[in-house]
Amino acid sequence: MSDTGAASPDTLHGPAGASLDDILLASLTALAAAGEVEEACRLAGRACAVHRGKDIPAWKRYNGLLHRLASKAAGPTGT
Repeated sequence: MSDTGAASPDTLHGPAGASLDDILLASLTALAAAGEVEEACRLAGRACAVHRGKDIPAWKRYNGLLHRLASKAAGPTGT
């Protein structure tokens, strides 16, 4: 058996069972809390696109975060 260096799905979960999606969602939330709401929205949107039609529960989590953050994002100014 050879080691290709690729992580198996089981090794992508941390000791507390956190998935990569859990980590990314927490990171995006922290990014927004640090004042980078628009960048967090862009990245959440990209994650939504990756999961659309493939992993509906994950898509719903990113979509929910995106909608929560969008209400905090700076909108266009002026008239």
